[in-house]
Amino acid sequence: MGMPSMPELLVILAIVVLLFGAKKIPDLAKGMGKGIKDFKKAIKDDEETVADAKGDVKEIKDDAKEATTETKETAKKA
Repeated sequence: MGMPSMPELLVILAIVVLLFGAKKIPDLAKGMGKGIKDFKKAIKDDEETVADAKGDVKEIKDDAKEATTETKETAKKA
């Protein structure tokens, strides 16, 4: 099951034209392109959100280490 050959692609294209009409094909292609663009944007936004969350976790860990160090120093003085 490999890639369709040229005659198979032409048959598929002919069926698409018969089903949707020649006027609808550009609209379908435009809709598919917009969908792909929105999908890629959503993935990029998700990756940025994950990166931001990792940065927040690192800051919290750093703050916790700092607070622990300060607590230990205060305990030693007492």
